[in-house]
Amino acid sequence: MTELNHRERGKVVVECIDLRRTLGEGDTAVDVLKGLNLKIHQGEFCSIVGPSGSGKSTLMYLLGALDRPDGGQVLIDGVDTRLMKDRQLADLRNHKLGFIFQFHYLMPEFSALENVMMPMYKRGLPHAEARDRAQSLLSEMGIGNKSHRPPGKLSGGEQQRVAISRALANQPLVVLGDEPTGNLDTTNADNVFALFEKLVKEESQTIVVVTHDLDLAARTDRIIRLVDGEIVDDGPTADVMERMRADGIVSISQ
Repeated sequence: MTELNHRERGKVVVECIDLRRTLGEGDTAVDVLKGLNLKIHQGEFCSIVGPSGSGKSTLMYLLGALDRPDGGQVLIDGVDTRLMKDRQLADLRNHKLGFIFQFHYLMPEFSALENVMMPMYKRGLPHAEARDRAQSLLSEMGIGNKSHRPPGKLSGGEQQRVAISRALANQPLVVLGDEPTGNLDTTNADNVFALFEKLVKEESQTIVVVTHDLDLAARTDRIIRLVDGEIVDDGPTADVMERMRADGIVSISQ
């Protein structure tokens, strides 16, 4: 993998302005996000933490243009997603964003290599170029020798490495992970975060993850802490962790 010219470390790549999301209607309506303001810069490794029901996954879906807000704005690379039609949002996701979920969602009938090639096919890359990049990504992940195996013939950690490779296939501006290590054991979760750290350091890749694991959040550069749909703390990881400890918070569920 080579560093990309459009990755200017420090520029704002995602911005939320007075972001609001309500689920349900009438008496059952719940304000899940309550006017969030947030900027994420190129080359940042951010974790979004908070107890269940705090709005973490809702925020992640809005950052990923997978949902539309009820109020406010989400700007991705300076573009206001609320002004875009569904087809434009799909193109934005394919060109600018990479997604990693708790479950890998690999297509079982295709090989690891073919799974990684899929986003590049969708973008219109020639077969040979897509194949070579997919093989290079899998090799970077340490599973290049297993590229022709179907997902069912790979371990859980290997499957997630394929999913990460797929997320990186189109050289996204931002990688979004919703509990990307949630189904992995401690060793494989540690390996995945080591890969994230390498991408941030060597490629200036912007990575934003939702995690319930405070030890893993501690390895990111910045923690954004949500409670009841509001950002209650946001800053360098060491500072946020210190404030959490001072408040007697020892787990993300608090």
